[in-house]
Amino acid sequence: MLNMNHHNSNSGDCCEHIKPIASNDENVSLSVGEYFSCPMHPEIQQDKPGMCPECGMALIKVKSKKLKVKSGLPRGAGKKGGYQGYDKHKGHHKSDFIKKFWITVALTVPIFVYSDLPKIFFGWVAPQFVGEGYVSLVIGSFIFFYCGYIFLSSAYRELRARLPGMMTLIALAVTTAYVYSIYQTIIGSTHTLWWELSTLIAVMLLGHWIEMRAVQGAKGALKELAKLLPDEAEKIKSRNPNFSVQNVDTEIVVIAELKVGDLVLIRPGAKIPADGKIKNGKSELNESIITGESKLVDKDVGDEVIAGSINGDGSLIVEVLKIGENTFLSGIMRLVAEAESSKSRIQMLSDRAALWLTFVAIGSGAVTVIVWISVGAGVSTAIERLVAVLVIACPHALGLAIPLVSSISTTMGARSGLLVRRRMALESARNIDVVLFDKTGTLTEGKFFVTYVSSNEALMLAGSVNVHSEHPIGRAIVEEAKKRGLPLKDTVDFKRIAGRGAEGNIDGKKVFVGTKGGNAIVVEIDGEKIGVIAVSDAPRPESKEAIENLKKLGVRVAMVTGDSEETAKEVSDNLGLDEYFARVLPEDKVKKVSELQNRGLRVAMVGDGVNDAPALTQADIGIAIGAGTNVAIESAGIVLVKNDPRDVVKIIHLSKLTYSKMIQNLWWAAGYNIIAIPLAAGVLAGYGIFLQPALAAVFMSFSTVIVSINAVLMRKRKI
Repeated sequence: MLNMNHHNSNSGDCCEHIKPIASNDENVSLSVGEYFSCPMHPEIQQDKPGMCPECGMALIKVKSKKLKVKSGLPRGAGKKGGYQGYDKHKGHHKSDFIKKFWITVALTVPIFVYSDLPKIFFGWVAPQFVGEGYVSLVIGSFIFFYCGYIFLSSAYRELRARLPGMMTLIALAVTTAYVYSIYQTIIGSTHTLWWELSTLIAVMLLGHWIEMRAVQGAKGALKELAKLLPDEAEKIKSRNPNFSVQNVDTEIVVIAELKVGDLVLIRPGAKIPADGKIKNGKSELNESIITGESKLVDKDVGDEVIAGSINGDGSLIVEVLKIGENTFLSGIMRLVAEAESSKSRIQMLSDRAALWLTFVAIGSGAVTVIVWISVGAGVSTAIERLVAVLVIACPHALGLAIPLVSSISTTMGARSGLLVRRRMALESARNIDVVLFDKTGTLTEGKFFVTYVSSNEALMLAGSVNVHSEHPIGRAIVEEAKKRGLPLKDTVDFKRIAGRGAEGNIDGKKVFVGTKGGNAIVVEIDGEKIGVIAVSDAPRPESKEAIENLKKLGVRVAMVTGDSEETAKEVSDNLGLDEYFARVLPEDKVKKVSELQNRGLRVAMVGDGVNDAPALTQADIGIAIGAGTNVAIESAGIVLVKNDPRDVVKIIHLSKLTYSKMIQNLWWAAGYNIIAIPLAAGVLAGYGIFLQPALAAVFMSFSTVIVSINAVLMRKRKI
């Protein structure tokens, strides 16, 4: 009747199915001593590419004498106090930018006073004194080296990594203005750019402060996940067997001090500090970190609890079963970190565009200088236009457009019970033609029950053989035999028969239990049929709704199963499937995926068992059901934490939303430069319109903020 070799790990252990996994990003190749770091925040170090959690810049590969990091997460992620991927006392953070901004603003005042601007606009000249011509040089040098140092050092790191980008352009612009102004001051000319240099650095500092606020408000799935854990736990000192939630002696410890086997007291409203099992007490828990829903779940003695879940009104005593990287939440963080280090096709396109934009900006700047000098405008005007072009063309908006959307979509997915392991999978989901579901445990409950038995003898023998089986059908037969009080006999030489059933020797006779082409499970002794057993597996209540919603999206729905033709057809008709494949052996599931692909269809495979892993890998998108095995999860691009087929619809909705936001941001960032670069170069000079370097910096920062805000607006959308 059914493929009894199919393994469905639907045991109710919600902690087992997500474990820490190693990076499988084939695009990352690191030698000893290499790591990825932010050019602006070098203290951010990890062994995968990604975005800086501080400023949103792409991390670049760095070489060092010794290996800086050893894990897929930024150093300290998930430690006490939340996300700690860097030393808070080092590097450049929002406070540094705003502090240096105000210093620059204050020092810009005397530069303005001793420039030509007061005379031009107000007819006023500042008091003269010996050496006053060097006031701007001294103050401008301080601004350049102290307040502008972050741009210079960041550019150095970009160039050392052979990845010139935003910081390179900014450093080139301010250095050009600085060197030119020094030269003009030394020769006694008043045609300097000290005012432009100071205002440019001031605007860039303010712009980056605004950008960092926007980025940090939008970025950080890891930050949010880390915040789910409490900093401390209330550990029970004594293991007196007569303890209760009313009379226990406790001490406050940090989570890092907990060990497996410790008992902790969970008071009403507190967070669960570690994965464990309830030893005493009864309550309701908010497990939204697992289910994506805030509906409270009843918990009693013997039930398992997940770190980060929020306790209800009751007090609980919990025995710690898993700590550190073995916890469910750490597993999720590992998957999220993997997703944040992976890239979509659009993001790779954006990265290439940002790199090319850097070269275009430098080339445009060179052409701008040549043209302005050739028309007799003078070196001062040419250099001013060069600075404006370099600043306005900074590819920050373009480099941030896609990663920020991807990061937010990863967070949105995690909140809804969708763990995106590979962004390529999420990007492809919007174009899926057919979803191929594995039946047992995916479209159906996976909880079998016996509906018919021809004789107690047949049930007793079938139960005796299946005592050794882990298959849900075998367990259902054993449970029914025990329920009827039938004595189970010892079985030797137990053996699974792929796609058919199992056999073993009882009292010297070979007993086979499995399918023989019909719709029932046959029981045979030495090849002679002695009875039949019928087993039913009811469809999930939510399966029909999921299939209807997929069809509304124009997606075909198919099913693959090891069941007989009759059983498969019955399930298909009941759920309204477009197509089904019956009597498929475990090793042949991958062939059915290929068969659909050979028709020109893009296939999403949804499965939950070890047998599904090859098919999940072969499919255009592999989707693992959360309660399935770890092998299936590692073969999938997306993991559904809940056993709910309706979440496949959410994947498609999230994919379409993510794609539309990516395209919007990409067009804005690229389209902005199509207009901005010529404007900065001075194409409207004939109309008396000049874009000053400081104003160019404002426009550049403004474009980045727009991209960030557009990405943040995703959060208001439901998937």
